[in-house]
Amino acid sequence: MAVLNDAKKAVALVRKAVDARRAHREVRRTLAAAGPLPAGRFRVAVYFADGDVNMYQMRQWYRPLQRLAETWPVVVLSRQATGARALLADGALPVAFVPEVRSIESFLREQDIRVVLYVNQNTRNFQMFRYGRRWHAFINHGESDKMYMTTNQFKAYDYALIAGQAARRRLERALWDADLDRRAIEIGRPQADHFAEGVALEADDRTVVLYAPTWEGDRAQAAYGSIRSHGEALVAALLADPRFRLVYRPHPRSGVVDEEYGEANVRIVRAIEAANAEDPSAGHVYDDGPDLGWQLAAADVAVVDISAMVYDRLATGRPMLVTRPVSAEAEVDTAGYLGDCEWLDGAQAARIVDAVDRLAGDPDASARLESWVRHYFGDTTPGAPSARFHAAIETLMERWEDWAARSSA
Repeated sequence: MAVLNDAKKAVALVRKAVDARRAHREVRRTLAAAGPLPAGRFRVAVYFADGDVNMYQMRQWYRPLQRLAETWPVVVLSRQATGARALLADGALPVAFVPEVRSIESFLREQDIRVVLYVNQNTRNFQMFRYGRRWHAFINHGESDKMYMTTNQFKAYDYALIAGQAARRRLERALWDADLDRRAIEIGRPQADHFAEGVALEADDRTVVLYAPTWEGDRAQAAYGSIRSHGEALVAALLADPRFRLVYRPHPRSGVVDEEYGEANVRIVRAIEAANAEDPSAGHVYDDGPDLGWQLAAADVAVVDISAMVYDRLATGRPMLVTRPVSAEAEVDTAGYLGDCEWLDGAQAARIVDAVDRLAGDPDASARLESWVRHYFGDTTPGAPSARFHAAIETLMERWEDWAARSSA
């Protein structure tokens, strides 16, 4: 078995290397055909050192960044060919392919970049930190109470644009001497201003349930994924009840570590296909598209794992259930919303219909939810998060001007 696993890994590595070389050629051809980016145009850059497997981290920022670009033109600095290929195919933002350090330096000579934004904690972010006289700001790819959200790596950045008071308190508890009063700027969740955009479900009398599980994780402490423990049972129950329409959106990395987890995901997708074939009016959805937001806006009730999806759903102020991890080692921060949320245990998954009915008719749950929304995101009035995001960038630009003036004095 060990030999077979090693062989599979070797084949996967070869395929990955071949695809990377192919992507490199495709990116070069695409950029050559498009011509060079206008010199001196950009002041804001988003640094993305990952390949296409983590494109979900960039895609959720497209609409907020497009809106920001109306004031401050934005460019994405892409380090890996497969990531650059995906970014160019999406066409959401201008892209500079900078695989080597010398290409970063060449780009910076042509552009007056004053703010660099980071959507994740890739170790290659450190290569960009070497360039001073510009602000390096962490914007993350979601708000959550996962252990990822309190890493000491936050202190590597000049600033962190955080969602709200919950994020600030979380960091205060975890980090020593982080100077959060100066370095943490609350912006809410600007993506929420765009959730209703995109695909719309056909309206009828069915209750729409979003099931959005995360991946299996790469260690026991982060094993929050529910596809194997909850997913098949709850999906089967919802598909069997004609009162419900299921929207299934699994994490794109589902199954990358645990093959059985990936196989369970495939079985759920096939079950949805079979249910739609039996009753085309059911309109169940398997969603693996790039856009995130319409699912949250369309769902009457959401079932989510411990992940950023909890907090994206929270930003809508609408009912949800959170799956309880079956791993005893999974770290769960109950100091925040997870200490007061509506949990769904694995043993309850087959009775999901009863849980949804109960939650939908509980006014006390709605009142508690509203309080948590304010704690995590502040003002969620449409347009308010985007305004705070733009104000944060404006503040960083003003501070850049101040420091530039001092340096030249």
